Amino acid sequence: MTERKPLAGRVALVTGASRGLGAAAAARLTAAGAHTVLLARTVGGLEETDDAVRAAGGEATLCPVDLTAPGDLERALAALAARFGRLDILVSCAAALGTLGPAHQIADEAWRRVLDTNLTAAMRLIRATDPLLRRAPAGRAVFAAGYPAARAYWGPYAASKAALEALALAWAAETARTALRVNLLDPGPMRTRLRAAAYPGEDPATLPPPDEAAARILRLVSPDCAAHGQVFRS
Repeated sequence: MTERKPLAGRVALVTGASRGLGAAAAARLTAAGAHTVLLARTVGGLEETDDAVRAAGGEATLCPVDLTAPGDLERALAALAARFGRLDILVSCAAALGTLGPAHQIADEAWRRVLDTNLTAAMRLIRATDPLLRRAPAGRAVFAAGYPAARAYWGPYAASKAALEALALAWAAETARTALRVNLLDPGPMRTRLRAAAYPGEDPATLPPPDEAAARILRLVSPDCAAHGQVFRS
């Protein structure tokens, strides 16, 4: 490990890597020396992130996968393991906002879509990456947490993020005696497409870019980071 490239030789998987916090985190990790596997549904978005990564002198592998499709993630992770033989870092940033509205008007399909992306996909990530991350000399996992649960009209999103915290912290408790470190980061308001969809009247110029939160993610995935089972909030 060098001061300039603290993640040299490590393999990182970033979900939601086509835009927003995921893309910013991928750029930070590759700049720090990691080979980053970019995972998202949209090929075009992944290619844009890859262009930014390569322009900064980094390397990435594109992995277009729908996290909500049963079996797709598992096949992608099996291919990753076969190619690299290791996984050192997991950064989970994929998120769906859904439709904001009263709790008594939530449609079944809208509920499923948000929970599948924000919660069930995280469960599948944990299930698929746990063996590789436990074998890593300094495995690290960071999940993007959300806004406080008690927020009017945010029912599906708030419920999914509250459950994600519980799931990730349970995994952290289970891995407490290993070298794997699991944490969550609530980045707060950022200049992202999801934020713009939730607050269409807000001036995005008043918000910080996602790169600021990505810098915090970089610190949490560093081999020197000892934090475990914590939720870091902005």
